[in-house]
Amino acid sequence: MSTRKLARGKAQRVEPKSSLWELRLYVAGQTPRSRAAFSNLKQICEDHLPDRYSIEVIDLLEQPELSHGDQILAIPTLVRRLPKPMRKIIGDLSDTERVLVGLDLRCA
Repeated sequence: MSTRKLARGKAQRVEPKSSLWELRLYVAGQTPRSRAAFSNLKQICEDHLPDRYSIEVIDLLEQPELSHGDQILAIPTLVRRLPKPMRKIIGDLSDTERVLVGLDLRCA
């Protein structure tokens, strides 16, 4: 996987509290854990952010220098770039509740 947009919700009728979410998923190749992280993230976005998200997947095996910008220390790592503030979640994103709390979509 190279740096590219893999999934994008349709950003139509954007309301003030429902702005577009920009998410970046850092992975290292097409490992089962990387594929699981993307699949889990896609499902969470479809369920909780329909039509309001974009996912950019960055493969650090192909572009390791991109890890410095978001200070990536482990993979897979999800970075919520928008809405601010930036948030990070490490792992395969299989614990949906933890991901929702980490993205600030649900209170702890």
